[in-house]
Amino acid sequence: MPKGGPAGGDGGKGGDVVLEATAGLSTLVEFRYKKHFDAESGRPGSTSNKSGKSGPDLVIPVPVGTIVYKNEGEPPRARRIADLSSAGERLAIARGGRGGLGNQHFATSTRQAPRYAEKGEPGESAELRLELKLLADCGIVGLPNAGKSTLLSVVSAARPKIADYPFTTLEPQLGVVRVDEFSSFVMVDVPGLIEGAHRGAGLGDRFLRHVERTRVLIHLLDGSHQPEQILRDRETVEAELRAWNPALLERPFIYCISKLDLPEARAHFEALAQELPGLRGISAVTGEGVRELVYAAYEQIRRAPEPVRLEAEPPRIVLAPKEPFRVAVEDGVYVVSGERVERLAQMTDFDNDEALGRFERVLAKLGVERRLRELGIHEGDTVRIGDTEFFYS
Repeated sequence: MPKGGPAGGDGGKGGDVVLEATAGLSTLVEFRYKKHFDAESGRPGSTSNKSGKSGPDLVIPVPVGTIVYKNEGEPPRARRIADLSSAGERLAIARGGRGGLGNQHFATSTRQAPRYAEKGEPGESAELRLELKLLADCGIVGLPNAGKSTLLSVVSAARPKIADYPFTTLEPQLGVVRVDEFSSFVMVDVPGLIEGAHRGAGLGDRFLRHVERTRVLIHLLDGSHQPEQILRDRETVEAELRAWNPALLERPFIYCISKLDLPEARAHFEALAQELPGLRGISAVTGEGVRELVYAAYEQIRRAPEPVRLEAEPPRIVLAPKEPFRVAVEDGVYVVSGERVERLAQMTDFDNDEALGRFERVLAKLGVERRLRELGIHEGDTVRIGDTEFFYS
């Protein structure tokens, strides 16, 4: 306002982009279709020194058990920054920029009504990789067709696809197993492991990571196989677990022969009872031994330690350079870099002469102009700061 003094309010802060672990989700499939997310910008300031409204945060729900990696550097290197293993846990992955200052902040005794303001600070951006490791108390492992999906469907409300051919289950299945009126636990059916699974055979490397979160493992062995073959089946699965993560074999194991409704399976169970101490037998068809297996798993879970939470990599300490800026000559262009000068360029309105004058004064105060002259800059040479280029005059 003429002779009215400065009256421009500050701009509002931009919203943050936040990941939130949400109990109701079980997959990352939503990110197959939408991969780019933007929080809202802050609102501009208005007259009478009124500040603009800050932009709301963008909260992106992810399943509990999501591990977050951030791509950094050139070439990009994925660094683990969080393990969202508790419902409601939040992680700000990109901060919104602060709002620009209104002209009220630039008034002086000699410039009582400045006709320029500051642009808002650009927000952060990040490129992430999300990996899901299911959180389950008990995992069922075994070769294809051992009866894992059938067992899960009997002890819980889960309804996995079941058929008489290998790899019926193409993704891990979760089910809540009710022990009694007040007790329950979560069981995961890990799709069939075969020899070479830790290298990706049979999609095994996509499933083995889910075993790492479990506290107890039920190793289901196909009772229709001959005893010698059952022992080889056991070694095959345990070799894959060992190759993926040797610590998995330190978990409590419950060995269980399936398909006791078949006469040969019952005979094989009795033959192996001495070979495998604590061996259990079940028939998911008749229900024989199923409740006893559930109780045994629950007791093991109660005694087992909590699953290990993955720690994010420690932050790397980067010493700030002594100089607040750097100047280099690249193909005849004087490139000025540094967080402060680049942010100043981003927040300056170069179409406004008064704002441009302030920009030049700040550069001179920082010593940028003196350094350019030392490097031999001439009038008309190109100077680049961030994404902004201009001619030196």
